[in-house]
Amino acid sequence: MDERVTIPGLLKLKEKGEKIACLTAYDWPTALLLDRAGIDLILVGDSVGNNILGYPSTIPVTMDEMIHHTKAVRRGVKRALLVGDMPFMSYQASAEEAIRNAGRFIKEGGADAVKLEGGEEIAELIHTLVRRGLPVMGHLGLLPQRTAQVGGYKVQGRDEASAKKILHEAKILEEAGVFALVLEMVPWPLAKLISETLQIPTIGIGAGPYCDGQILVITDVLGLSLGVSPKFAKRYLALAEQIEQAAKAYCTDVKSLTFPTVEQHSFAMDEEVLKKLSSDG
Repeated sequence: MDERVTIPGLLKLKEKGEKIACLTAYDWPTALLLDRAGIDLILVGDSVGNNILGYPSTIPVTMDEMIHHTKAVRRGVKRALLVGDMPFMSYQASAEEAIRNAGRFIKEGGADAVKLEGGEEIAELIHTLVRRGLPVMGHLGLLPQRTAQVGGYKVQGRDEASAKKILHEAKILEEAGVFALVLEMVPWPLAKLISETLQIPTIGIGAGPYCDGQILVITDVLGLSLGVSPKFAKRYLALAEQIEQAAKAYCTDVKSLTFPTVEQHSFAMDEEVLKKLSSDG
């Protein structure tokens, strides 16, 4: 097995100019396969809410749900760095609650680090978490937990004022101690500038090719998203269609008595035993 990915290891990848491959995962078998494939960082995203649990957004996801899924993913991950996504209202109320919940991700869930959405307003909190030995990944640009404030899933940082704000906050988060920074749905020139400015790795999602790494939601990659996939996603498989076709074929086989067969899918027994059972009956 390849050497386990660490936070210092991610920094070395940036220094060498080697791109960092990241994906989300929410369960043991998927995590096991992604880890075997060589994915460097696996995020148990609060996107589990709208991609796995059937919620309309990430907002309803609870800490207990996140810990449950992080524990499952941890069982499959041996090499990749594992990051748990802190859900809405798990860190906003107070520093004490944030410390407690971040600690749960690491102690109970087995995560190596946590991810928080936000900029300057949570810089002090990030500094507090890092000082207490809780590694933090930052997240700027589109913040899915705050889409109501910006009117939906829209590209961020297109005008001068908002671009300056994102660049400024990226520097602040680096100073606060984040070991990496997710940039979501920002124009690629801005993401490139931020990546060149910061010493820590940037991980893009809809932020162009010049970030130090890339992350996508696994259901988009596998073609399992049942809604509309975002423009920035790339579909590598069409599993939703294949699963539906397989289920239809199975349904047809059962109803037509094609499955199961005695020869291929069933178990025999000794004829003498059967005769005795029949006579006893």
